[in-house]
Amino acid sequence: MNNIITKEKLEQYFSITKEALDMAKDKFDNSRLPEAEDFFDMASRYYRDAEHFLKVKDDYVLAFAALNYAHGWLDAGARIGLFKVNDSRLFTVD
Repeated sequence: MNNIITKEKLEQYFSITKEALDMAKDKFDNSRLPEAEDFFDMASRYYRDAEHFLKVKDDYVLAFAALNYAHGWLDAGARIGLFKVNDSRLFTVD
């Protein structure tokens, strides 16, 4: 079923979002550094929230939601050029 958040699905989303965070962390547009740092900080905080919801609260729904927010911040930053990335598997950049 596609309407259930499983442990495997969460692991997949954690992995993809972590990979995107790692890729974006040193690819900031230096001419817009404050904005890039802000977007990255928000994505990182949501990722840590997701870890908390899963590990401490055992709440798959909130963990999944936080991961989607984290990746949304990364995607938005990539889309407007704050992160100089060109991986269309991890970001909506093309």
